[in-house]
Amino acid sequence: MARRQLRALGIDSDRVRNQVRAGRWAARSDRTISTFTGALTERQHLWVAVLHAGIPALVADLTAAEFHGLQHWHRDTRTILVPHGKVPTTLPGVRWRQTRRDLSGLRDPTERLPVCRLEVAVLMFAAGQRSHRTANGVLAATVQQGLALPLHLRHWLTVLAPLRGTRRMLATLADIDGGADAQSEIDVGRLCRDFRLPQPHRQRRTTDASGRQRFRDCTWELPDGRLVVLEVLGALHWDLHRWEEDVRRERDLADPRVTVIRATARELREEPEMIAAALVRVGVRPLP
Repeated sequence: MARRQLRALGIDSDRVRNQVRAGRWAARSDRTISTFTGALTERQHLWVAVLHAGIPALVADLTAAEFHGLQHWHRDTRTILVPHGKVPTTLPGVRWRQTRRDLSGLRDPTERLPVCRLEVAVLMFAAGQRSHRTANGVLAATVQQGLALPLHLRHWLTVLAPLRGTRRMLATLADIDGGADAQSEIDVGRLCRDFRLPQPHRQRRTTDASGRQRFRDCTWELPDGRLVVLEVLGALHWDLHRWEEDVRRERDLADPRVTVIRATARELREEPEMIAAALVRVGVRPLP
């Protein structure tokens, strides 16, 4: 409990001090007390943080996402969202994140613990990342682990507007939602026009080492008979099992006459010059 809550119940500071000295209660911060002295669970650590910060603080970012079930994105530091200009005193292991938004509208109404909705937590974390790969990865993980639908994430992007990186996140959600192939074809065509490269053969059929029929995303035939292949990876490829399938597929398709360039859908959209330069380096000649 917060000391202010104890005071509201008629328990003054002298009584609190005596209980703590007697070893029956424990001071968890300069603002919070527990009526037991054992180790705290993770949920209790979160309660300490939000009670220390005071109303209307919320568990946020990856801390909230992990609370809602997100796996493999753990951070040792817990993040708590607080109103702008109302940063609490330092609490070890806790990072205070300030916002001017109305926190009441971001809270998950189904939880007793004051915690952000999953979609809000994930999107606000992604918006704060300098690395596009990290931001895109957490969106993909949230969907792949069955915690949220792209539709719901897009809805909360609208609710949270303006939010840094919204355009990029909408494009990533389109990739995750199954639009990666069509959009990637458009992006490859634009890349070839912008950098005066010949258009590739699309979805070219080939046979792997076990005799299975496979398709290559984009293929260029070079004058010496070699092939250059561009494989575009959407966000779904970041899943571990899907990634292992891709690795196995590339191994089964290994051929000394074929050079494979791999790129993510995001790179194709946002860094096409890097992909074009790689294609030129392996032999795709610009048009005269």
